[in-house]
Amino acid sequence: MTLVNGESMSSSPSHAEQPIRTLVTGANGFTGRYLVEKLLGRGHTVIETTAGHSEPDTPTRVRLDITSPEACRRVIESTRPDYIVHLAAISFVGHKDPLDFYRVNVIGTLNLLEACDAVGHTPRKLLIASSANVYGNVTSDAIDESFPLTPVNHYAASKAAMEAMVRTWFDRLPILIVRPFNYTGRGQATNFLVPKIVEHFARRAPSIELGNIDVARDFSDVRYVASAYEALLDSDVAGETVNVCTGTPYTLRNILATASELTGHELEVRINPAFVRQTDVKMLAGSPARLRSLVPGVESIPFIETLRWMLAA
Repeated sequence: MTLVNGESMSSSPSHAEQPIRTLVTGANGFTGRYLVEKLLGRGHTVIETTAGHSEPDTPTRVRLDITSPEACRRVIESTRPDYIVHLAAISFVGHKDPLDFYRVNVIGTLNLLEACDAVGHTPRKLLIASSANVYGNVTSDAIDESFPLTPVNHYAASKAAMEAMVRTWFDRLPILIVRPFNYTGRGQATNFLVPKIVEHFARRAPSIELGNIDVARDFSDVRYVASAYEALLDSDVAGETVNVCTGTPYTLRNILATASELTGHELEVRINPAFVRQTDVKMLAGSPARLRSLVPGVESIPFIETLRWMLAA
């Protein structure tokens, strides 16, 4: 690593160097869009993979069916990226077909790792996104990476299975698993809770139907998560798992009250029993101690600022 005027230049290529090539799967998803913007800002050449079939491939945007071993080999062989960030996943807990979680989240990830091995390509690092949902229902407000995994739904179980599989590759590829806790921001689909709440306040709806508003989550801002991913990619750490969180839980009741204060709008909350899942995790708040020790320069964004930003969209 070189220093110029006291600043690290490790991920900003000089004119004499080839640009850093970073492959991002699921690049057109909620998180991917923010991460791609951040990587481009650091001088990376980003190769985005998408699951769509409507547009022809370009040098920086390629179609990839992650469930196809042949497609994964073709993309890795043709791009040979310096870094890989694997975000492609089925991430909505209420997704209708349970088998899709395992086809995409487990087998799709395995296909990507086997593709690297098959074409003889070892990137500098692979950052693979898991989820804090793997912890399940834990009676702690500061879950660290040593806690046991007790998933309670198919999404979480698929991510836990993926992690177990990925760890068998730690001695073959430089892999870092990230476990993001809940996060939100502009552009997240309204089938997720915070965007749904924001959308109702923004249009000053008279009422909203929700499930259990006393579940608590460690909500982060997607811009903070993207910054953490970029910094971890540039760090020396590999062969381990890192929580991405703030350590501060909020209940949906808290979020409703804060949004009401920010907008001056009162929203009637109607509890719909159909939205109350028996497998809902009641409290999910993480310890960011390991993350902060690895990338101390990445600062979290207060959640009230996230809500203010979303409401202003």
